[in-house]
Amino acid sequence: MPKGGRKGGHKGRARQYTSPEEIDAQLQAEKQKVRQEEEEQGEEGGDGAAGDPKKEKKSLDSDESEDEEDDYQQKRKGVEGLIDIENPNRVAQTTKKVTQLDLDGPKELSRREREEIEKQKAKERYMKMHLAGKTEQAKADLARLAIIRRQREEAARKKEEERKAKDDATLSGKRMQSLSLNK
Repeated sequence: MPKGGRKGGHKGRARQYTSPEEIDAQLQAEKQKVRQEEEEQGEEGGDGAAGDPKKEKKSLDSDESEDEEDDYQQKRKGVEGLIDIENPNRVAQTTKKVTQLDLDGPKELSRREREEIEKQKAKERYMKMHLAGKTEQAKADLARLAIIRRQREEAARKKEEERKAKDDATLSGKRMQSLSLNK
């Protein structure tokens, strides 16, 4: 039985995530509310012909920058909303159009990719030298093979000599038997 004595607590429920489309719709609704409030404040303040065109001009020119600023302000936590802090390490993500991408230019490799390529080239060079017999390991292997060949040749010679000695012994034994039977 689960802790607490009841079945079906709040911890086992499925989480509900909002889709990116819903988030965008909420942001657009908030922007519209802010614009309506600005318009209402402008109407309450009187004519203000000099102030309103500047605000409208600014809002029309910087629609894209407002989107970026709203995203950044939405992510702020804690004291960041009160204090304006600029992080020099924060890189604003810029999206490139397909026409702006440079596919023909030389691609810079990361450190890991460069190291991996260098490792592969070094391994290939070593294998070529090893096959040519120029590395220490190849020399040791060839020396070991030469020793083993000599040992096998000596063992083969000894077997051949033993076989000949045995054949000679059997032949001489048969001759003696034949001579003794002939007498």
